[in-house]
Amino acid sequence: MNAEIIAVGSELLTPHRQDTNSLYLTEKLNELGVEVRFKCIVGDDRENLVAAVKLAMRRSDVIVLSGGLGPTEDDLTREAVAEALGLELARDPEIMAKLEERFAKRGYKFTPNNGRQADVIANAAVLANALGSAPGQWIGGKYDGQERIVVLLPGPPYELQAMFEAECLPRLRAKVPAVYIATRTLKMAMIAESQVDARVSPIYKMFGDVETTILAGGGEIQLQLRCRKDSLAEAEARVEELAGKIEDEMGDAIFSRKGETIEQIVSYLLQMRGMTLATAESCTGGLLAQRITSISGSSRYFLGGAVVYSNELKTQFANVPKALIDKHGAVSREVAQALAEGIRKRCLSSFGVGITGVAGPTGGTEQKPVGLVYIALSGEEGTQVVERNFPSDRARIRQFASQQALEMIRRALL
Repeated sequence: MNAEIIAVGSELLTPHRQDTNSLYLTEKLNELGVEVRFKCIVGDDRENLVAAVKLAMRRSDVIVLSGGLGPTEDDLTREAVAEALGLELARDPEIMAKLEERFAKRGYKFTPNNGRQADVIANAAVLANALGSAPGQWIGGKYDGQERIVVLLPGPPYELQAMFEAECLPRLRAKVPAVYIATRTLKMAMIAESQVDARVSPIYKMFGDVETTILAGGGEIQLQLRCRKDSLAEAEARVEELAGKIEDEMGDAIFSRKGETIEQIVSYLLQMRGMTLATAESCTGGLLAQRITSISGSSRYFLGGAVVYSNELKTQFANVPKALIDKHGAVSREVAQALAEGIRKRCLSSFGVGITGVAGPTGGTEQKPVGLVYIALSGEEGTQVVERNFPSDRARIRQFASQQALEMIRRALL
């Protein structure tokens, strides 16, 4: 079976509110073996909502709508679904009584518009809302000769989740064929998406029953593998086989296969090797240290560091010679190397990291444009310096620089 999620609400079409319900619903549906193939957001417009429901009914087995079940004039989900299905709405006296009782207990006035929450679509089963006033609805039956399930859920996440767990999951388990989904996510850092696809596409194309998706962002590539089978063991076996072949091709470029972040992997490796780390950051402003210390227990291997934004502090905290800065400039290979070596000696750590660059949007020159970053890693075997030019905005340049540093640390520990 496949599913479609329709999030209702004009506020979700603004930059101020995100649809998080669909993420929860997708996870729960996937656990049942139901594939979510479509998602959409529809504003508070009855005509548009009717059109969206009609389209969903033509192509999806399970249609889940979230939001638009409240008492106000812009809560149109019940009316739109009834119109799309050609069914009548009727006010349920039992729900009305419960609503009136709920308002009375809270000392609120029961205004006439609250009665809209008691309108039930013909043949729908009412889904109790233990945490709110608006009940949900479950409609099952044939539509153009095809079996369909339509579920109306409230918009507030805590209400939706409680209702779905209590009212929808048992009904879906009784309806959904026994299908299992196995997944894997392989992660790589600081490697081009096109390069990854060129190497692995000949492999995953041989696995037609495993859906492979490549995602790129923030200096990280994710290969997401999904397989649906009649048994979990069969699905797991196919995903594992494909993951193994991709790992053989990509080798140590893959840093995670179980969802770990690169910060977590660096944490594991430093603790396994009994090594420590210190940082001296300029353009990243402490972002690398923040990412490292986001992992619980990082005090066991991260000694600390300094945000050396000014040239004076580069000299004071990381022992970078003033003459070196004057000769090569603060943004240079030589200064990055001196930062890494200086902070390592200052903190007596196994590794030292130095980062300097032009994060922009101002401050760039023809010789040293915005996005130019030098990342250095110093250890017992010497110091390596990587020069990168990240063509992006300030936030992403800083993210890419910290990602590059973490990848350099990871590889040095392999």
